[in-house]
Amino acid sequence: MRLGSVLSEALRNIGSGVSRAFAMFLAVLLSGTLLGGYEAMTVIDLESQAVQRINAYADVNAIVGGTVDGTACDRLSDAGDGMTGSLAGAMRAGKQVVPLATPGKDISSYDVTPGMIRLIAGNAKADVSGVWVPRDVAKDFGLAVGSALQTREGTTRVAGVFDWPNDGRDTRFAYAFIVPVSASASTFDECWVKQWPVDGQTENLLYATLVAGSGSSNAGVTQANKGFDAHYDARASYVNRSTRWMPWVGLAIGVLVGVFGVRRRRLEYAGALHSGQSKGAQLLGIGVETGVWAGLATFASCALLLAYAVRMSRSDWAAVLAAAVRTPLAVFAGVMVASLFAGLLIRESQLFRFFKKR
Repeated sequence: MRLGSVLSEALRNIGSGVSRAFAMFLAVLLSGTLLGGYEAMTVIDLESQAVQRINAYADVNAIVGGTVDGTACDRLSDAGDGMTGSLAGAMRAGKQVVPLATPGKDISSYDVTPGMIRLIAGNAKADVSGVWVPRDVAKDFGLAVGSALQTREGTTRVAGVFDWPNDGRDTRFAYAFIVPVSASASTFDECWVKQWPVDGQTENLLYATLVAGSGSSNAGVTQANKGFDAHYDARASYVNRSTRWMPWVGLAIGVLVGVFGVRRRRLEYAGALHSGQSKGAQLLGIGVETGVWAGLATFASCALLLAYAVRMSRSDWAAVLAAAVRTPLAVFAGVMVASLFAGLLIRESQLFRFFKKR
């Protein structure tokens, strides 16, 4: 048979309903979308857990109980590949601040290095020309960025306002004035590092910020937010997720669908061979028919998963989609391979046996 004849016959089989293309289309679409969607939901849930930890400072480590070199602490942000993308800063307790608006109420303050300002602001270009205040202090005193704060010590400019929710993190910054000072201005009490993903060398680098011979033997590393699991491993959670087997499940379903689609028409195929159709032409026709309905179903499934990933992902929708589309693609691969293999096993000599069992 000529190529054009094979293609036209395959399309006629689809259009006339001989191949039950719509039913097979639905089977591939539903299996690919449901299994792939389950995978996408799982990855998005893991992604949300990671975002929650990052926002809650769950993976901010601090060294306490020693004397910290502020310059060395701030430089941890540039400590090489292991600390890429991190923020680090030092802090110490400052003087009590008495606003003139509330002369009977003093508020804690903390002297911090520029790196700490960038850490609490989450911005590498944070303004360090004035004090920073948490949202609650700004609300109580009517402060905003650029406001002048009148205190007993004089007038201070508000350089920024930051959020510090009560989610388990260290509460000292929840209601205090954060005063930036030079990193080389004396020493500090603590050094904080915010890093994602967490690196196993962070603790060693924190110890490197201690000033030698200044009672550093009692220093230790702790979490800034103890409300979360300290041993969380984002990569391990992703690698060991329960849905990592979804592509294999999809492949198995695809094989079943492909074999079913061919076996239900085995009498037709054996009869075509008896009538003179070549095996190559028959396999090409099976491949074209299967490729049309399975390909369209896979494309539709991937489009639905794309829409879901873009709509629901809180961080990287492309990573969610990359994980999710493996399943519909596996279904498609299983359908195609199984269809061709099942068609290859059909022989002309089986015609009368198939006829008796029809």
